[in-house]
Amino acid sequence: MKIYTRKGDDGTTGLLYGGRVPKDSARPNAYGAVDEAQAFIGLARAEVPDPNLDEGLIGVERDLWVVMAELAAGEADRSKLTPGESLVTAGMVEGLEEWLDQLSSQFDMPTEFVVPGQTRLGALLDVARTVVRRAERDCQAALSDGSHVGVYLNRLSDLLWMLARWTEGGKSLPARPH
Repeated sequence: MKIYTRKGDDGTTGLLYGGRVPKDSARPNAYGAVDEAQAFIGLARAEVPDPNLDEGLIGVERDLWVVMAELAAGEADRSKLTPGESLVTAGMVEGLEEWLDQLSSQFDMPTEFVVPGQTRLGALLDVARTVVRRAERDCQAALSDGSHVGVYLNRLSDLLWMLARWTEGGKSLPARPH
């Protein structure tokens, strides 16, 4: 099997469940930005010495597959999406909120602006956070009514900020709540 299909040579790309759209339209821009965010989270993960943080970030990366699947489905095919597999759920957002609450209960928040770069891992998590923020903005034009994608990405950027600060403190991370 060849990696290339030549189907996109005309400047279009296929959507989940069929149909083609220009590569620079809202949906491909949105899921492309999320794909980039996932890659930056992976880059940060490559520097993680803590198994709890590694496991938590793997879970986030898997969640982002769900985000991308939802964004790659045309509006007419939204009913075909499966919650938690190809459709972001309120529970996925709540999972990030639980992790944020757990961390913030054990952490003294900075009282002034943070200058990124205190540690390599913290800086990588900050880059991932900014890419997630951009993905959140890029997704706005592609979101369906009732979608949890924007909220999920908003919480994820908060989580990445918190994780960057946590890792800079040098403490072991508690396991992500399930």
